Amino acid sequence: MMLHTVKRRVKIDSDGLLRLEMPAGSANTEIEVVLVWQHASVGDVDDNGWPIGFFDRTYGSMADNPIDEIEQLPLEEREEIE
Repeated sequence: MMLHTVKRRVKIDSDGLLRLEMPAGSANTEIEVVLVWQHASVGDVDDNGWPIGFFDRTYGSMADNPIDEIEQLPLEEREEIE
């Protein structure tokens, strides 16, 4: 069985109906569909789903209050397996 993934940003109409157009070549074919959805983010996003300008606005925001690294604990010595 071959699985295909199709990602689309769609709008549900006022009656609550969702129209899903399938890729060419899938007409008259029986398929099994699993629908997973999330509300679309507000505003424009880049190809990876991040808000446009997010990194420009947040880069360096912790410069005045950096996260301190704690000292690493020594490695545990274990008995050799025979």
